[in-house]
Amino acid sequence: MDGNDSFREFVAGHQQALMRTAYLLTGDAHLAEDLLQSVLLKVLRRWSRLSRVRHPEAYARKALVNQYISWRRMRRTTAELSSAAPPERPYSSEDSTLVRVVMRQALLKLPPRQRAVIVLRYYEDRTERETAELLNCSIGTVKSQAHYALARLRELAPDLAPKLTELESDVREGQR
Repeated sequence: MDGNDSFREFVAGHQQALMRTAYLLTGDAHLAEDLLQSVLLKVLRRWSRLSRVRHPEAYARKALVNQYISWRRMRRTTAELSSAAPPERPYSSEDSTLVRVVMRQALLKLPPRQRAVIVLRYYEDRTERETAELLNCSIGTVKSQAHYALARLRELAPDLAPKLTELESDVREGQR
């Protein structure tokens, strides 16, 4: 198997998971595709070395998060979705589609690093150590960024507070 075949195999096996992470980070399908494409180009350029390591997807994931944060720094505008009026009806915890939409809108209002911590910790179920390695920071930074991000999410979407508490307790129970 030559290098191109092994890279194609890598992409086929990890593209969906990487795309999901990119989407959660950007909040936009088109931006997520662009982000993933730019990262896969970086991975391809280094594939001869990366294919010999145990987990090339770790490099790809770290590059994805770093590229996203870099894009956000360059793009000082925000993609906030504002609404003139609150939703007409309160939603129940059973209405998972509405919960996802509200959560996505609230995530878009977080600073890039806090959003990255929330996505890695709670959506990808990464440990604090894994998240710290991917973000190239200390475990304490991951903990504080998660704390501030969750507090901000509770401010932005008070109706999500029970869901956020549930996420936190699930992670704590798993000793992660």
